[in-house]
Amino acid sequence: MGSLAGWATVTPFRCGKQFPIFLRKNATSNLPMLGKFSRRRTFCSVVSSSKAKSGGDVVDGETPRPLPLYAWSDKQRPRVCILGGGFGGLYTALRLESLVWEDDKKPQVLLVDQSDRFVFKPLLYELLSGEVDAWEIAPRFLDLLANTAVQFVQDRVKILQPSDHLGKNGSTRLSCGGRVQLESGLCIEYDWLVLALGAEPKLDLVPGAAEFALPFSSLEDAFKVNTKLRTLEREKFGKDLSPIRVAVVGCGYSGVELAATVSERLQSRGRVQAINVSTTILPGAPPGNREAAAKVKKSNTVSFIRGVWCAEISLANRFPDLYAMSRSKFGLIKNLMTGEGNMVLSSRNVQLFLGYFVSCIRKSGKYEDSKLSVFERNNDIVSEQAHTELVLELQPAERGLKSQILESDLVLWTVGSKPLVPKVEFGDRPHMLPVNGRGQAETDETLRVKGHPRVFAIGDSAALRDSAGRILPATAQVAFQQADFTGWNLWAAINDRPLLPFRFQNLGEMMTLGRNDGAITPSFIEGLTLDGPIGHTARKIAYLIRLPTDEHKVKVGLSWLTKSAVDSIASFQSNVTKVLSGS
Repeated sequence: MGSLAGWATVTPFRCGKQFPIFLRKNATSNLPMLGKFSRRRTFCSVVSSSKAKSGGDVVDGETPRPLPLYAWSDKQRPRVCILGGGFGGLYTALRLESLVWEDDKKPQVLLVDQSDRFVFKPLLYELLSGEVDAWEIAPRFLDLLANTAVQFVQDRVKILQPSDHLGKNGSTRLSCGGRVQLESGLCIEYDWLVLALGAEPKLDLVPGAAEFALPFSSLEDAFKVNTKLRTLEREKFGKDLSPIRVAVVGCGYSGVELAATVSERLQSRGRVQAINVSTTILPGAPPGNREAAAKVKKSNTVSFIRGVWCAEISLANRFPDLYAMSRSKFGLIKNLMTGEGNMVLSSRNVQLFLGYFVSCIRKSGKYEDSKLSVFERNNDIVSEQAHTELVLELQPAERGLKSQILESDLVLWTVGSKPLVPKVEFGDRPHMLPVNGRGQAETDETLRVKGHPRVFAIGDSAALRDSAGRILPATAQVAFQQADFTGWNLWAAINDRPLLPFRFQNLGEMMTLGRNDGAITPSFIEGLTLDGPIGHTARKIAYLIRLPTDEHKVKVGLSWLTKSAVDSIASFQSNVTKVLSGS
């Protein structure tokens, strides 16, 4: 999801008391308008508590300068500030816009995000395969919100100053809920705050990962991976060289979808090696999705080595007759090895190293000199470093396996994430919002942060358990539903109505396995999994329905229909040409 500054110093304050002269005189007259802030790209830093207490910038011991205050258009109506423009944040804003309000209670909504674009992350893989264009899955916030009353500021959070913990409840009788200071210096007073900050990849788990591995969780990440693949493809084009080697760390949904997409793109020119600490892929997925990932059609040219990778080789060496019989009868030693029906995707150049973890990523010492690749995107010049071969050191997580050394041209990292939840400081005493061991904010069943009745936390930022006591997964589906409940609960809180407890309803799981191939397992029909072209089409339709705003859905739907028609005509012409040439 869209993310903002992860860790920021926070001090409590009482609204209207900290900077009384500045707030009263200059709150509406001498402030920059929204448009001047909306296109700034800034970065987060942590400030000292002394600076936070002063309420302004301190330069060389001078008197603190009061910071500019965001000018809400109406001083009477409630003010809702939403931090983070991912699934949770944007869809909460749109939900608030769709509800029916009394004129004097309809809130003013301000959305803040570090990027100028909303990113529909489940469709990032289609950028690599060329199925979608960037504008289809990453529209600009200003375009999405053009026909709404929601305002947008592009910036990053620097300091939070909540004051709702000073009261006993979330009543609207409190003067305000607190203040947010952005990196640009702009301060935002709010009555209600929604933390939808998302998460960022955690690359500090393994030495060398932060330096050499590429994550795949944002639009910028997708562009970097695509650029690197293009560079490698150009280097290998028309040359009798070794195949492009891509290592994917992690075999959850993101890792499997990424491995399938990259391997299909490279086909015989590449080899994908997927590494997972577990002895199975997609450990938390429905059985139908695991089977679909294991039986990708041969026409797509990908091969997974299934089960524990070294164990099949060991059996082949020690019991060749038994191994040959099991291969000829079952396609893999699945009954002997795993008992789960997992099979080899012998037609794709993907090897699964299951039961291993990466202990180190380093340079191999061998370099392939290549020119820097430079491309222009959104008026920014992005350069790609010269190609460096990498080495991954694998250590066994299961008994009976030996250490492995893999050489790779590109390492893609899909393991681990770090929720972006701000720090809090009460006076001189450092403190944090109540968080769990994963760093997610602890919320009650209404999605309000414990101890802060005016602050809601959703998506990757929130820790909420289902009826079975398990932490809800950080998925788009969960964020969709939480956004709907948060919008309703904000309506209820502003209108002094009881808030609803959040109840997650699992609708099923979907995944892509390349162009014209996917899998969808709906939860409401037990045992049903749609895979192959049908699953691919069903998945795209489901995500088309989930795109934000009706206008964007229509534009994207027409674009996809046009592409489908063009592809069908091209395929028909190709078939006709083959028939005529054969006759």
